[in-house]
Amino acid sequence: MTLVLDHVEKSFPGVRALKDASLTLAAGEIHALMGENGAGKSTLIKIMTGVHRPDAGVVTFDGQALSLSSPRDAIKLGISAVHQERNLIPRFSVAENILLETLPVKNGLIDFERTNTEARRHLRMVGLDIDPSTEVRRLSVAQMQMVEIAKALSHEAKVLLLDEPTASITDAESEILFRLVRQLRDRGTAILFVSHKLEEVLSLCDRVTVLRDGETTLAGAAMTGMTRHTLIEAMIGRAERPVMVRAGGPRQGTPKLEARQLATASGHRNINFALQRGEILGLYGLVGAGRTELARALVGKEMVTDGDLLIDGKTARIRSVQEAIRRFRMGYVSEDRKHEGVILTHSIRSNIAMTVWSRIAKGLGLLTAAKERAIGEPLAHRLEIRTPDLEQLVGNLSGGNQQKVSLAKWLAADVDILIVDEPTVGIDIKAKASIHELLNGLADKGMAILLISSDMPEMIALADRILVMHGFAIVHEFENDRRYDTASRAIMSAIQAAELTVK
Repeated sequence: MTLVLDHVEKSFPGVRALKDASLTLAAGEIHALMGENGAGKSTLIKIMTGVHRPDAGVVTFDGQALSLSSPRDAIKLGISAVHQERNLIPRFSVAENILLETLPVKNGLIDFERTNTEARRHLRMVGLDIDPSTEVRRLSVAQMQMVEIAKALSHEAKVLLLDEPTASITDAESEILFRLVRQLRDRGTAILFVSHKLEEVLSLCDRVTVLRDGETTLAGAAMTGMTRHTLIEAMIGRAERPVMVRAGGPRQGTPKLEARQLATASGHRNINFALQRGEILGLYGLVGAGRTELARALVGKEMVTDGDLLIDGKTARIRSVQEAIRRFRMGYVSEDRKHEGVILTHSIRSNIAMTVWSRIAKGLGLLTAAKERAIGEPLAHRLEIRTPDLEQLVGNLSGGNQQKVSLAKWLAADVDILIVDEPTVGIDIKAKASIHELLNGLADKGMAILLISSDMPEMIALADRILVMHGFAIVHEFENDRRYDTASRAIMSAIQAAELTVK
């Protein structure tokens, strides 16, 4: 079984996504697809799954010309994908989402007992222990990601396309996925694996294809003997620039943000921490630990039920994100960029400026494109957002560039406190380094940053201190020596100890 894309081209309004892209997927191989944000990776996947039709080039499946009208056509042929942007129905249950294309029927009605039983089997395959009758909208982003993977597995695909499958999950959860991917490969499945995490690609994949600006620069090269430097040069056209590690300044005086015995409607209890000016405080935990829910409570998106939240030593009652920014100069970069981070139907210009609309509006609350552009252009350049101009709709950008826009809007607001949830999810290696430098620079200038990341190397590289969460509680706190071996051991030991306590 072989899926081949030969000299494929695809354009959208104002963007030429693919210029000359070729890829060959063979049964029994894990094939990496790499490239910067906007290189054309997601577009290539959408052509393979019937979401888009190529403007030029040839697509064949087992030697036969392939013409897909919809994703359903692809699924019928055995081609299944987990896209970077989730495609779950929020008010449907986990089980209904997983088996959406093949819901069991009994006496003309959905057989929910069998649906839940089948869904549990696929959830176990991805190591996710949740009730299959739970509505998807009640899950964390990381849990949704695992449900997407379980959904793809339910199709028993001959070709499995994974677009950034580990972007929102931790290293421990990624290992479960990798074991499963290897098992599928050994059974003869052709697997395409898209990731910006080079270490994952080098350890997991058999072959690699690299795209740069819509063109193939490395085609199906064997991974044996492949180096990090070779991949980076193929992706960006030059060697990687090293990122300076911040020393971290003294943490003294009244904390900028402090929680005392905080409890929330989500289930947190006895949450205590202090975040100083100029500090990056890390928050790490596995799926379901309560990190994102805590961040949402801090900015008023979820209810604080007990305890105290203090800003500059004074009690703060925050009821909305708008109040957080206007009264307390606190920003929040959500992990869910598609629904909370950006407005897909608005321009880049409007998205970046939205946090300061009230400040730049003229009389009668009127906004001008010129003022928005003046704010947006320097930030778009600083974060290297790939776009012909700022009038481009955010929905037309790659996922990684959407994430940059989500971050840029809070930089425009010039906040004192920034809560950043998965800041580099789906971001390419060059942009990731830029964002790391940016966060370090903001902390050096006195910003207080609370960092949530499932990327352990990122957490250890950036955080001055790390809080470990498990079961909606902080179970450990330690100074980060920025040595991966000792810091990662401290994190995992704390999680394992908490799990043993629960048992």
